[in-house]
Amino acid sequence: MAEVIGVIEEIVFRNEENGFTVLDLVNEVDGTLVTAIGNIPYAVEGERVRITGEWSVHPDYGEQIKIENYESAVPTSLESLERYLASGLIKGVGPSTAKRLVEHFGLDTLDIIQFYPDRLTEVPGIGPKKAETIAASFYEQKEVREVMLFLQSHGISTNFAVKIYKIYGEQTIPILKENPYRMAQDVVGIGFKTADKIARSMGIEYDSPYRVMAGTKYVLSQAASNGHTYLPKEELITNAASLLGVDIELVENAIVSLAINQSITLEETEEHTAVYLQPFYVAENNISKALIELAMTEMPIPVDNLDKVLYDLQKQEQIILAHNQREAVIESLQNGVLVITGGPGTGKTTTINCIIKLFEQLDAEVMLAAPTGRAAKRLSETTGREAKTIHRLLEYGYSGDGELDFFQKDEDDPLDADVVIVDEMSMVDVLLMNHLLKAIVPGTRLILVGDVDQLPSVGPGNVLRDIINSGLVKVIRLTEIFRQAQESMIVLNAHRINRGEFPQLNVRGKDFFLDRRESPKEILDTIVDLICRRIPGFGPYHPVKDIQVLSPMKKGLVGVNNLNSELQKVLNPPKPSKKEKASRDMIFREGDKVMQIKNNYNLGWKRYSHGKVIEEGEGVFNGDVGYIESIDIEDREMTVIFDDDKVVVYDFTQLDELELAYAISIHKSQGSEFPVVVIPMAWGPPMLMTRNLLYTAVTRAKEMVVLVGRERTIQAMVQNNHISNRYSGLERRLKSLFTSLVVDDKFNVFGDMED
Repeated sequence: MAEVIGVIEEIVFRNEENGFTVLDLVNEVDGTLVTAIGNIPYAVEGERVRITGEWSVHPDYGEQIKIENYESAVPTSLESLERYLASGLIKGVGPSTAKRLVEHFGLDTLDIIQFYPDRLTEVPGIGPKKAETIAASFYEQKEVREVMLFLQSHGISTNFAVKIYKIYGEQTIPILKENPYRMAQDVVGIGFKTADKIARSMGIEYDSPYRVMAGTKYVLSQAASNGHTYLPKEELITNAASLLGVDIELVENAIVSLAINQSITLEETEEHTAVYLQPFYVAENNISKALIELAMTEMPIPVDNLDKVLYDLQKQEQIILAHNQREAVIESLQNGVLVITGGPGTGKTTTINCIIKLFEQLDAEVMLAAPTGRAAKRLSETTGREAKTIHRLLEYGYSGDGELDFFQKDEDDPLDADVVIVDEMSMVDVLLMNHLLKAIVPGTRLILVGDVDQLPSVGPGNVLRDIINSGLVKVIRLTEIFRQAQESMIVLNAHRINRGEFPQLNVRGKDFFLDRRESPKEILDTIVDLICRRIPGFGPYHPVKDIQVLSPMKKGLVGVNNLNSELQKVLNPPKPSKKEKASRDMIFREGDKVMQIKNNYNLGWKRYSHGKVIEEGEGVFNGDVGYIESIDIEDREMTVIFDDDKVVVYDFTQLDELELAYAISIHKSQGSEFPVVVIPMAWGPPMLMTRNLLYTAVTRAKEMVVLVGRERTIQAMVQNNHISNRYSGLERRLKSLFTSLVVDDKFNVFGDMED
């Protein structure tokens, strides 16, 4: 085994995913340049290292040492120390700060950072806060390196090391040695398979009860990510046994154990035994109870001579309500829960505005909410009143002692409102609906507005459809397309698509077009040309802010990933003045359009006015879109300004929560509207290329839709009315509880539900 001690001269290559690195270092013994290869993701230029390994000769690159063991050694020269500190390894220290530190403390710099961080303030430009950041980052890097070595010995990639460390801290190694399957539950981005990989390398047996229980829960979690709130027991057993490679008896035993410790709940139905992860079972029960209590609360009409009130309201607003719109306004007065559903152009906005104004005339407190920031912003624009995300309405945040407090509005501190109106209800999943209903007391009117024909929520459940199908609450369907909307081919074609009819294309002077192209390469080139040149030349459309590409799929030449790469090249090309940061398989650059791709309830944000903070809170959510304002290499941070004016600072370790958003998936576009939508029409799997996917995409456009591709793809999607069935017990539960209520004529049949 050979040993080399020296200073890293250059990082020649590094794979950010697995940490594989090629580096050149200067041998201390004879001054020769040595090439070394191996998984050493945290090695940096200027670092003094001790490497042991085996020599080999590469046919193209010559002699090199393959690293078996690697450890950092204190730099022995001022030059190498400065290079080491300037490498970006330590947050808050870039080249200029590194130079000042070394000039002030010399070779004692690392000891000062580690043992006497208060002295860092002796250096000009370093205040107490920055000194604390530098010291904390130095300590974290030391700990992370130990964790990295441990994880890499078990085949885990570089990208997850920092995430794991942030969850478990200095207890990372003992915790994972005790139960590596905890990661699948605690660490975002790590599922059962990754945890299982560590466990297997640690020697945990294939048929370990620990492993079988974790795998069974994983199958249920995967089902939830596909929209199911439960799985039939037989399906769960089959899938888990297949995944784990074990006998079904072991899975059956695991289900019993998980039920005993209340991780899951089993419920007998007429069709099968439903197996729930506990949060989804509780959510469905609580939703059912709350909806019935709200719906059954007597609501006396709070006005006399309703016909005259409605006549005056229409005269004041200079509108004439259609029959169904008028019915919706009246029913909003008479019902504790009301659902208003309809497609584009059917007057949902006009109806909502009339309901709001009517209740305001009665001095009622009306609150407006939507699932996403974009949807809430649009609701504010169409009503002229403040609308909040549901999370913000329920005051998601932290308690005073810094502990996570989830939703502060609940049954103990409900919303102080007479009417709560929720738009884009098709996007609301069972967990969020549960939290919303906890904060609404009987006597408060709840009005749910949405298009039931759009895609269901990304999260588990089928809330809007289940509520409508239950027959429990009053449902008003708006079907009449108004004259102004009839002028839009977007509206007319959306309804044609929804009825299974082929859309009318390229009508002169209208707003719905097909640019016929055959191959994916032709489609890609045409989309780039449309966005960069043709559409901005057609009207006052900004290629980034006003035009959104929506793709049915993630992969392929016209999938989201490649479209983003190609569009970034032309819409935000690299410049010396623009900082950038590589993350995963993409590059983030100042000015890029980005999207948050997972809910992060802990991420802090601020809103500014004239340079001053006017509001701050926590929580950035799946689907939020913004723009990269700045990238700070020294502090290892990226600042993003979202559409709702939230300013969020991301640590570089959090960049896996963001994606480029010049193109986004149709699923991610729910709840948003864009002036112009461009949609590639290439071949895709029939399970994906469905009618309601195309319908959802088309209805995202306000002013123009441009389809690019093949007519036969459009035809296939229009004819494919496949809707993926979701295992959801909400409809059944609502019907069952309502039946019990009618039979018993009292509310105590519900019992008390616990979170």
